[in-house]
This record gives sequence, C-alpha cells and structure tokens, in this order.
Amino acid sequence: MQHMKWWGWGDEATTFDHHDKPALGPFVIDKVGIDLDSGSSKVIAFDDLEIAPSQLSEGLRGALVEAVGEEWVMDSPTERVIHTYGKSLRDLVRIRRGDLGRLPDVVVYPADEDQTVAIMAAALAADAVLIPFGGGTNISGSLEAPRSEQRIVVSIDMARLDRVLEIDETSRTARIQAGALGPDLERQLNARGWTIGHFPDSFNHSTLGGWIATRSSGMQSDKYGDIADLTRAVRVVTPNGVLATRNVPSTSTGPSVREMILGSEGRLGIITEATVHVHRVPEERKILGYLFPDWSRSLRAMHDIAASDAAPSVTRVSDAGETQFSFATKKGGGLADKAQSIVLKKFLTRVKHFELDDMCLSFIGFEGSAEHVARQRKLVGAIVKAHGGLCVGSSPGELYDQKKFDTPYIRDFLLDRGGLADVSETSAPWSLLEPLYDGVTTAARKAFADLGVKGWIMCHLSHSYHSGACLYFTFAFKETPGEDGLAQYDTVKRAIQQGFIDHGATLSHHHAVGVEHSAWLAEDISPAGVTMLRALFEGIDPNHSLNPGKILPDA
Repeated sequence: MQHMKWWGWGDEATTFDHHDKPALGPFVIDKVGIDLDSGSSKVIAFDDLEIAPSQLSEGLRGALVEAVGEEWVMDSPTERVIHTYGKSLRDLVRIRRGDLGRLPDVVVYPADEDQTVAIMAAALAADAVLIPFGGGTNISGSLEAPRSEQRIVVSIDMARLDRVLEIDETSRTARIQAGALGPDLERQLNARGWTIGHFPDSFNHSTLGGWIATRSSGMQSDKYGDIADLTRAVRVVTPNGVLATRNVPSTSTGPSVREMILGSEGRLGIITEATVHVHRVPEERKILGYLFPDWSRSLRAMHDIAASDAAPSVTRVSDAGETQFSFATKKGGGLADKAQSIVLKKFLTRVKHFELDDMCLSFIGFEGSAEHVARQRKLVGAIVKAHGGLCVGSSPGELYDQKKFDTPYIRDFLLDRGGLADVSETSAPWSLLEPLYDGVTTAARKAFADLGVKGWIMCHLSHSYHSGACLYFTFAFKETPGEDGLAQYDTVKRAIQQGFIDHGATLSHHHAVGVEHSAWLAEDISPAGVTMLRALFEGIDPNHSLNPGKILPDA
C-alpha cells in the first residue's frame, strides 16, 4: 500500500522549494517574520517515537485474519503510526514532536464488501472501535481515536476497494468502490471517455469514500456539483446490515438515508461503494486569468456571473492579500517576462487606474465544446468588463492548473521553519459575504495582536452557488519561542471559526466537522439539530463503536 509521509503531506519525494521564487522570501519575512533560508526544524526520527504496544487480542486477530487473510491484518509500528492521525496542522505538530495520542491497535485491509461485513461483525463482537481510513488527508480530526479509549481500536483501510465497477453510459452514472483514490478513478473513467469532475485540493491522496464521508467539494464544483450533488446511491456496511440505496435521480421515500451517509464521517457505517454522476471528458478546457481593481468589485462580478446564463466550471477570485502572495510565488522569469510585467503594471495604473495593492486575481474555467467555451467566455468577459476587470490570458490559468494540488506542501515547508499556517473555509449568502469577510479578517488580526505575533490572513472565493459562495481563508504566523504553538494556533483558529458563526455563515463548507469544529455545531444547526444527530448516532451505534467522538462528542 502506498501512503503519504507519516510526518507530513504527500509523497516522500516531493517537497516545496523557494529558491526559484525570488520574491517569496522577502514577502514571507515581511508579513510573518519567517526567514525561509533559516535552518529547518528536525522531525523526530521514527525510531525515537514512543509507540505503545498493540492491545489486539488473539481472539479478534483470529477473526480478522479469517475475514481478510493473514497478510492484510497489520500491526507494525509503521502501519499504526500512519493510521493514527489525518493531516491537520494539529496532527502534524503533534506527530512531529512524538505525541501519538491513541494509536490504532491494528490496521485491516478488506478486498470487498463481504470482507468489510466480516470485519464489522468481528469488531462489534469484540467490543472494539472501528475507524474507517481512506487516503488519510482529513484536516478536521476525523481519523483519530479518543485519547481515553480503552477498547481495541481497529483502523479499516479501504485502499484495496479501488475499482470502477460499471459505467451506465445511458444514465451517465458509474459504480465505483469507495477506496478509489482520485487519480486512480479518473484514469479508469478517462480510459472510457468519462470524468467525475471532482477535484478537491486533496485529490491526489483522497478517496471517493472519504469525499462522501466528509461532504467534499471540488475545484470544478460550479459545473459538476459538490460530492453531495454527484452521489446518487451508496452501499454502506452498518451494524444492522448493508445499507443499499437505489440509483435514481430523485425520490420521495421519506428522509433521505443517502443524505444521512453524506458527511457522516464513519459514525453510521463503512462506505464500500457509491454510484455517482459522470460526464464525458470535455472537448475543450480552458482556465483564464482575470484582474479586478478591488475585492468588493470582484465579489460583485462573481455574483453576476452566478446569476447569468454563463456556466463556468471554476469561479475563483483572491483578495488583495492572496493575490500578492500568488505573485510572490511566481518563478523568476527572463527579461521578456520582466518587460511584460512592467508594461502590464503601467497599463493597470495609468489606463485602468488600478491601485496595485488592492488588485485581485481571478481564475475562471470553461469546459465543453469549442462553441460552448467561446460563448461562455464572451458572457463572462462582458461581466468582468462591467466591474472594471480585464482578462490577462491563459498563462496564469495554466500555471494555476499545474500547481493546484501543491499548496499543502507549503504548509509543511513553513512548519519546518517555525511557521504555523492553516486554512478555514465557510459559505454564506451573497448578501453576507462582504461583512463576513470583514468580520473574520478583523477577528483574526485581533487574535494576532492579542498573541503579540506578526500574522497574515488572506482569502479567496472558491465555489459559487445560486444563493451564495464559499470563502476560503488561509492564515499564518510564526510560533513564539517558549510558547505552546498549538495554544497560539487555537486562539487564531477559534477567532476565525467564531467569526463564521457570528456573521451568519456555516462552520465548514467542505472540511467536515470531526473534532476540530464540533464546538460550534449547535450554533450552526441549532440545539434541536444536535439532538436529532445524537439520536441518529445512538440509534445506529448505541455502544459508540463506530469512530466515536466525531461530529458530536460522546457523552
């Protein structure tokens, strides 16, 4: 099985390098006081980790071996550590300093639904805890066992369930096993001319089952929909048997059990398969860069695009801070690049009357036939022009497309140098986006000031809907030597999350609840909503065997 680094994001061979980006070092030291050329902090050596012995009983081991075979029941230190946490900032800080929390006692790899059923039965019979594991990318604490857990903890890794089982070309749906990683399922679909069109930031390392369990959104959800829109049917192994919903476009059979599984984070069962919408691979795909004079006009342009006949696949716009960061990450160019940049700046300031410090960079994507793409570009171009913006061509969009999955590596790079950087995302109605943005950025800056640190917060609008949009915030600061970095991080994170709630937004748009966001759930869905969820979890899993403590803390 191929896994990510046990101590960080992504492939072992991939790291972020700043030396070919001459503006980035000065930018980061100015904004957050981190010297990118400073020596990297050392990650604790794996051999120096204090790994508690497995508590797996011989009885449960025997039942698991009978279910999946000896080679797929693993309790090596490496397997157990890899499956302990997800990839939140908190996870990485803890694991880098050797704080492993409650390790799983065993990792089991089923090959099909029948084996998953057998694992569920064995775990429940042994009064063990069962935690599903897809790609391990979760950043809201959805994978860790409670630290006080005394029962045997079983991590069930779905990596062997990785196939596209069937494509119904007439209905434009596909049956796909839940453990399929994004690149693998796309390769299988593309080979027959199809795509799911779902590309979250974690795409290279996350699975279909994980997307469903956390209500994921992709970078092209404007066109294809979020995973909740794409998912038509599910198969889920529960304590009461296999839940199987029908692949129908709509139904009126009471409260939707399919919807109950979406976002359930393993508390109701183990997802083994889903039927999802698929689309023909588009004839043409183009992402263009646009510049707007300021954030306010950027938001109004995105609103008008969403309200128009245009149907782009991507509508993304960065605030001035994130735009400055994006330009700082640009690789050093030759004389021609510099000349073009000088000419563009003169045009923007002298002709368009932009204030460069307020300028906002946007990426808008178009997919479909050549005629469709041309028409969409024309519609969007008119709206952009009406709000004072201009198209700067395909080069910025092509660069964005190439680097769209690389951002998490920057977080690890900063963490190596004492920087704490993370993200928080939300959604709100169009009418609330500007006050939401102002309130959250103000709250974060106050938190930085209260801590006495130099901090940075930036934002982009990442997904547009009929009634509103997602705002995605990124923040960073340098950990104060001698202070508890996670306590400082919590101060900033809490300020941002509370800002979401105080300004009428949701606590998370697509990163799920886990344990990181559960404190705000009652404010988001109301106490009555929490009561309903608790009754659902207790009814399905009265012994709290399925990923306990996620979404709602257990009593």
